[in-house]
Amino acid sequence: MSTIALEPLFHLPRRETPIHRSKPNKFKPFFLTCSSNPTFRQPHHTPLSPALAASVTETPNLHSLQCSHTFFTKTFPINQTQTVEGKIIVIIDREKDLKDWVLRVGCNLPGKWILHWGVTHVDDVGREWDQPPRDMIPPGSVPIKDYAIQTPLKKSSLSAEGDTFHEVRIDLKPNNEISAINFVLKDEETGAWYHHKGRDFKVPLVNYLKTDTNITVSKRGFNLWPGNLWQISNMLLKSKAGQDDSSESRGPKQKNSQLEGFYAEMPITKKVSINNSINVSVKKCFESEAVKNLLYFETDLPGDVILHWGVCRDNSRKWEVPPAPHPPETGAFKDRALRTQLQPRDSVKGSSALITIGEEYSGFLFALKQNETTWFKYMGSDFYIPLSSSSSLHSGKREDKSKGSEVTEIASQETSFSSFNGGIINEIRNLVMDIYSKNSPKTISKKAQESILQEIERLAAEAFNIFRSSIPTFSEATTVAPEATTVEPEAAMESGILTLDPEIRSATGTGYEILCQGFNWESHKSGRWYMELKEKASELASLGFTMVWLPPPTESVSPEGYMPKDLYNLNSRYGNIDELKDLVKSLHEVGIKALGDAVLNHRCAHYQNQNGIWNIFGGRLNWDDHAVVADDPHFQGRGNKSSGDNFHAAPNIDHSQEFVRKDLKEWLCWLRKEIGYDGWRLDFVRGFWGGYVKDYLDASEPYFTVGEYWDSLSYTYGVMDYNQDAHRQRIIDWISATNGTAGAFDVTTKGILHSVLERCEYWRLSDQKGKPPGVVGWWPSRAVTFIENHDTGSTQGHWRFPGGKEMQGYAYILTHPGTPSVFFDHISSRYKTEIATLISLRKRNKIHCSSTIQISKAERDVYAAIIDEKIAMKIGPGHFEPPSGSQKWSLAIEGRDYKIWEAS
Repeated sequence: MSTIALEPLFHLPRRETPIHRSKPNKFKPFFLTCSSNPTFRQPHHTPLSPALAASVTETPNLHSLQCSHTFFTKTFPINQTQTVEGKIIVIIDREKDLKDWVLRVGCNLPGKWILHWGVTHVDDVGREWDQPPRDMIPPGSVPIKDYAIQTPLKKSSLSAEGDTFHEVRIDLKPNNEISAINFVLKDEETGAWYHHKGRDFKVPLVNYLKTDTNITVSKRGFNLWPGNLWQISNMLLKSKAGQDDSSESRGPKQKNSQLEGFYAEMPITKKVSINNSINVSVKKCFESEAVKNLLYFETDLPGDVILHWGVCRDNSRKWEVPPAPHPPETGAFKDRALRTQLQPRDSVKGSSALITIGEEYSGFLFALKQNETTWFKYMGSDFYIPLSSSSSLHSGKREDKSKGSEVTEIASQETSFSSFNGGIINEIRNLVMDIYSKNSPKTISKKAQESILQEIERLAAEAFNIFRSSIPTFSEATTVAPEATTVEPEAAMESGILTLDPEIRSATGTGYEILCQGFNWESHKSGRWYMELKEKASELASLGFTMVWLPPPTESVSPEGYMPKDLYNLNSRYGNIDELKDLVKSLHEVGIKALGDAVLNHRCAHYQNQNGIWNIFGGRLNWDDHAVVADDPHFQGRGNKSSGDNFHAAPNIDHSQEFVRKDLKEWLCWLRKEIGYDGWRLDFVRGFWGGYVKDYLDASEPYFTVGEYWDSLSYTYGVMDYNQDAHRQRIIDWISATNGTAGAFDVTTKGILHSVLERCEYWRLSDQKGKPPGVVGWWPSRAVTFIENHDTGSTQGHWRFPGGKEMQGYAYILTHPGTPSVFFDHISSRYKTEIATLISLRKRNKIHCSSTIQISKAERDVYAAIIDEKIAMKIGPGHFEPPSGSQKWSLAIEGRDYKIWEAS
């Protein structure tokens, strides 16, 4: 039985609640008492290990050192995210009385797990999720509207001591005529949803849940059911009469197959936060007439830890190697720094070191290395320890309050970084020169040239992946202007600090665009969605839409289109290529642009390699496993490491390969010419570097592009944090990596609106600087605002907008800057007229993606703002009236808990 890879579905939103582990004890200051026979004590009064004792006794002249009080001590946090592996187990078995069956779903990873599940009845047509009968619902379950149940997993009574296995048990009643159980698993601690290959898990029951004799009279056999687990179930169904397991025996006419029970394990990975720290204490010690600095380091980082260190003489913080003697287990690194192995501590986890430095040095610089690939710095810079009490005691920016100190600080950091990493730069240069020297400039082969370029691309992708967390942010100015500490992207472009290539088309179209998502999760089921949408083209134009986002057009393993296979085969479940062309032509005739949904991150293979792994592609783009990234363990790729996050349900494409980029650029240009697409909605752009996106957009020259950079918001104990700057910064970073050639969906704004409307906390709609708290507050021309889409709403409903409050959401995004997007289901509902009125109001007042906004109120029960001094709006049950004065306001539209006024 083959295993099934299980990872979070990245189309879906994931709330990340911090994982709270027992925190390590805070380090106490290191006190050292010296005498003619000194005794050294570590924090927590733990005796020194033999290794550390050796390092102490071998430090010269310690016996004569007389030490003063500790003048510096600081604990630096070291936070990292690690991926832990576990499994989900699905079992169907008899109860002890052998009468009824029970379904057990369990997980052996720590977490607060919730089973989100529903049932499909035998007679259901078109609807896959329903609430189960009451006698099936376990205690402690919570109903989700009328289509699902959420049941918490509890620690199994069969768990061994120390085991973290949790499970939920569901009684299967034979007389309920249930054909399948559908489920996904949610980790409440992180907000992550775990699916299988982008779809819900389905356990089909049609072959045995009918009567006590397990006679099957289902209307669908396994050969007709597209569930994800049916293969496993099928293998374990045996005929009473001993028939073979043929497709005929599994069909609707099967009379006497029964379940013998099954057990399935599916791998699962989860990212957990690991919080460690390093404590540094410094004492002044006197030896005859000389003064020494005694530095003590201790950390609770596990495993072997290396202290990569040096000293500096002035504020330039230029790395320098001090003269010997040095502690044991110390070696030189290219005459630029020293490396000291930290020694284990007795009875206390972690390691420590003791270093003596002369008084001629003003500072101590270091970084930590935990293994071959893991380095720790402090906020992107080297750790810095002052060696005099008059120095700044902060390892970050120095507190020089003179004019221009910020610029000086940046320059000094660059110098430190340059000196520290000069060896790496030389290694890259030597590597390239070594390849080049094998061939004279006149005879160098094309293969050698490609090898050089690919190696540089690989190193660039790895460097981006390693250092992306330390990319300068827009929330702290990348370029420091006089008397300014923050430069937002929009303001930076206006002032000339941040510029875009004038030949690069921006992502905003005219700036007055209004987008409609022209499908939902079920649209493929009709088989003729293109033709159905064509009939609505005139209506969409009359509602005021300027662009329509169309579903993925390619042949796909999943009917919704997000598991593409042959990119040039445009016969999909939505229609064929001719129908797609006809739809786009009809949209153009009524003045609407068409955006294609391009899935560039991953692609499903046609063939297996010699190990049985699906990573060989067919069709016109017949790539081999060199097109697959090397760091996804599921698909054995032979490309380079991924420049983003892996989507584990399908082979992740290696965009650092030139042949891949060349083929994808040709494909996008072909779609533009052959189909007539005007731009792109890019799927799962977290999976690859934004610089590659710029390359694709430069080639295909779209009118408008928006990327799906879906990231997790920040929560504490299940409650959304007020400050979501880190979340929107990650989206901004991706947009910046594209050089501003693409916008991104404003997931930050959607998430904050959820909390605002669910908890009546309208104060959240103003950030600490009085701006909108989402991407729209920092880079509005690149923010595509929305409240729902095919993943969050529709029949999936995994992050559904607060029910009954959709119009407050639309009143917000359709009056504010940014490019608003409206979900198809909402213009096919009772909200249609109100949405049309809001769109008309926006267009009449010429509100655009970069309109100005003045927030008038952001209180518990009301939010109000004035946009371009043309529109005043408020949402929430609280009171607001636009200010009276020279400008007169007239009420334009009023609905449930929202009002909008126009300036007369």
